[in-house]
Amino acid sequence: MSRGARTTYDARMSAGSSVTLATGITLSYAERGAARGPTVVLLPGPTDSWRSYAPVLDRLPLSIRAIAVSQRGHGDSDKPAGGYRVKDFAADVVALLDRFDIERAVLAGHSGSCLVARRVTLDHPARIAGLILEASPTTLVGHAGLIEFVDSVVSSLHDPIDPDLARSFITDMSSEQLAPALVDELVGDLLKVPAYVWKEMFTELLTYDDLGEIQRIGAPTLLVWGDNDDVVGRDMQTMLAERIAGAELLVYTGVGHTPRWENPTRFASDSAALIERSHQPRP
Repeated sequence: MSRGARTTYDARMSAGSSVTLATGITLSYAERGAARGPTVVLLPGPTDSWRSYAPVLDRLPLSIRAIAVSQRGHGDSDKPAGGYRVKDFAADVVALLDRFDIERAVLAGHSGSCLVARRVTLDHPARIAGLILEASPTTLVGHAGLIEFVDSVVSSLHDPIDPDLARSFITDMSSEQLAPALVDELVGDLLKVPAYVWKEMFTELLTYDDLGEIQRIGAPTLLVWGDNDDVVGRDMQTMLAERIAGAELLVYTGVGHTPRWENPTRFASDSAALIERSHQPRP
């Protein structure tokens, strides 16, 4: 299709868009790209909003329809009193695909949200064309770092969230090259996540384990990991690559827990290749 024939959306113009799902939840999202192009749904990690994908949205080819969503409890999306388990987030993703009449999409997740992307794929394999798992854990059950974080920080959180805590949480995961204005936006959105969301969500992450199932994943899968990641290790990536048939591991040298922030151009290029390949006609 020629550039002139495309119907496109600009990510900046769609900022603040919202959609109400059959689950009863209204989600905030941004959209960019060809209305009928190969589709990727971008799921930010815990406490992040759709804005955490802004550097990627700006770099993906316009031939790809990209939808970055603030999951329930995050950003400007609805914040019900409960429902922050992996299966609750996964139900919203399926409802989002239904609401936008998307038959098949690639799902991209970061960190804990990779578990959500995997849950959707396991439960609805026909709907998922591919997976992009960025800094994905195997499971966080027994993860010493997360246990310490929940015990020392999350368990005692109260509203309003301390802005200094919010800023350190963002900057600890980011590159020095990240634009200060984007950091400010990310911090502002993180402050919108109520303490009760943090508590239920992170407690759930300490109990969720799908390792006995992931060998059933048949969708093309890209594992993106930075070798300076001190949250999830190389051993986790090796295990995922072994258990998910045909999974490809890309190691970003000198990059930490959020590769897309430190090298958004490469992340967008690697993602686009997987998205376009996964939407090729089936034999």
